[in-house]
Amino acid sequence: MLDFAPLRRPRRLTLTPMIDVVFHLLVFFMLASQFGVDRVVTLASGGVGADYSGPPRLVHITADDVRLNGISVTVNDLPDRLRPLTQTANDTIVLRAGADASYQALMDVASALSAAGFTALAVVE
Repeated sequence: MLDFAPLRRPRRLTLTPMIDVVFHLLVFFMLASQFGVDRVVTLASGGVGADYSGPPRLVHITADDVRLNGISVTVNDLPDRLRPLTQTANDTIVLRAGADASYQALMDVASALSAAGFTALAVVE
């Protein structure tokens, strides 16, 4: 008579290789995707550029608010408040960030002014 080996239970499929592939794809797409839009805002550092002329245009940025020549304004209203103080869009506007201000707040103000057409932004300490 034929003697066969004892019956074994069928092996279970392992999901480990599939999970590895999924994690590799996840890491690939995380590294290949772009999470934000990069913008370039041209800024001149203090002391560089043409001579300053005209009324004062100092924008002081703190963690809590934005001040134009000492008067509190919103970022949206800032370009409209600066227009009477400038003759052309190339007039220098001085941006000064306070010690508690974030870089994001500085870039928000610079982006708003750049979008409004102001081209001569100078950052000072």
